[in-house]
Amino acid sequence: MKTPHCDICGKSFSISNNLKRHMKIHTGEKLYSCDLCDKTFSQAANAKVHRRIHTRERPYSCDLCGKTFSHSGNFKVHCKIHTEENPYSCDICHKTLSSGNSLKVHRRIHTGEKPYSCDLCDKTFSHANSFTIHRRIHTGERRYSCDLCGKTFSHANYLTIHHRIHTGEKPFSCDLCDQTFSSVSNFNVHHRIHTGEKPYSCDLCDKTFSHANSFTIHRRTHTGEKPYSCDLCDKTFSSGNSLTVHRRIHTGERRYSCDLCGKTFSRYSSFTVHSRIHTGEKPYSCDLCHKTFSSGNSLTVHRRVHTGEKPYSCDLCDKTFSHAISFTIHRRTHTGEKPYSCDLCDKAFSSGNSLTVHRRIHTGEKRYCTLCGKTFSSCSGFTIHSRIHTGEKPYSCDLCDYSCKTSGHLKSHLRVHNRKTPKQ
Repeated sequence: MKTPHCDICGKSFSISNNLKRHMKIHTGEKLYSCDLCDKTFSQAANAKVHRRIHTRERPYSCDLCGKTFSHSGNFKVHCKIHTEENPYSCDICHKTLSSGNSLKVHRRIHTGEKPYSCDLCDKTFSHANSFTIHRRIHTGERRYSCDLCGKTFSHANYLTIHHRIHTGEKPFSCDLCDQTFSSVSNFNVHHRIHTGEKPYSCDLCDKTFSHANSFTIHRRTHTGEKPYSCDLCDKTFSSGNSLTVHRRIHTGERRYSCDLCGKTFSRYSSFTVHSRIHTGEKPYSCDLCHKTFSSGNSLTVHRRVHTGEKPYSCDLCDKTFSHAISFTIHRRTHTGEKPYSCDLCDKAFSSGNSLTVHRRIHTGEKRYCTLCGKTFSSCSGFTIHSRIHTGEKPYSCDLCDYSCKTSGHLKSHLRVHNRKTPKQ
């Protein structure tokens, strides 16, 4: 008996009904329509699964972790996380995956294949789902809405992850440090902190990255591409997240609030780092001096004390910097830009921190030392003063046993070693 096959693409099928369904891909025929959003489908099963987005029905439940799914295929793939069953192996890097489709998409990392192309901006994608989500940037379609805060999303998965902000659910747990995450992608990126895996490498500067998005944004430092533009001030950005955070300067939105001290934040990551002031948590440790930090970025910057790395260079005066924000503020000495303005006296400043310190002149706010009663108008002055009581000397000389309380004292000390010997 002749095997049914497609005359257009050659794909063969064991059942003739499957061939009929497949042919609708080529003809574009979509007989099944959603009565809630008018989206159409070529198969009744797909329309049925789609409807669960609106009804929130998730009939497939995992007996081991309680996670629920609207689609049986996603449920089956999830179950393999518990059984550690990864039957599909990449013949290039030997990474194992739980489904054939995941392997197919994964191989495109090695081949560079991006078969999905946007006809509006020529951007290409390796994954059909990424392409579909990207198209919504052009159309403005955000069909998924949070019933708790009204925020809308272009993808159902983004809504699911967002919903966990309200519920506090963090179903993904790291078995090495017990840190929990609201999304599997954040969990995967975190896990690379322990493994040291950085699969994304820049061919222009050899810098490596643990996250694909970080790699994409980094590439724009070389190309100068800033595809995200603010419609209120025309400032451009290399990432969508930077634009979102920037817009809050105009709107004044600070959606994240600390329930212990009432301080508010426009960025969730800043809120998370701030919370560690109260908990004392410092999960990031330097492997050279064992100093601990509350954020990964602080550890990255600190390590440059040991390596001497200063990756940010001013093209106007050749001064170099170990920290991006210091470089940005320095650039303003050349441009004269002072984007931070006091609403009480109209004095302007080149950095937000300078504005914060200045505002204390008007408010009279001072930081108070509980040990001696001395007050300070700046955080840095208070921090340095505290070391008198604690005896902490975090800055040490690599050439001798000298240590001190401030970086300025260390710099002065280093001149003793750098001083040229007088000629005889």
